Amino acid sequence: MAQDKKARYEIIVGTDSQKIKKDVYDYVSALIVHRVGFGGIYFWKRQIIDRKISLRERIYQEATMSLETSENFINFFKVNGISRYNIQIHVDIGHNGETRDMITEVVGMIRGSGYDVKIKPDSYGASKVADRYT
Repeated sequence: MAQDKKARYEIIVGTDSQKIKKDVYDYVSALIVHRVGFGGIYFWKRQIIDRKISLRERIYQEATMSLETSENFINFFKVNGISRYNIQIHVDIGHNGETRDMITEVVGMIRGSGYDVKIKPDSYGASKVADRYT
């Protein structure tokens, strides 16, 4: 971002999870810096949670991890004098499937925290980038 300050950037955060064995879940959060029209770069972090978790709790955990990653990045921006970038949070829920009933709740939680939010099919930060590592 420092190399081309005139470029337009999108900052995207998404988290995905997968059950890896009985009561063990693999969560991956991805932070994507997209230089619009010129590609981008991403970073990811893994967390293993070893306990029984319902689908609703998994989705809320994914959203919470994305919010935490976003807050950490905003603090990094402040320390480095960067303040003009908005962060989009991509959640792995959509109008099809078991998560459709949670859209209003999860989107409201994220918007209430001050972030733009995208759901499937537009939530590639969670459903493509983070999903690649779960």
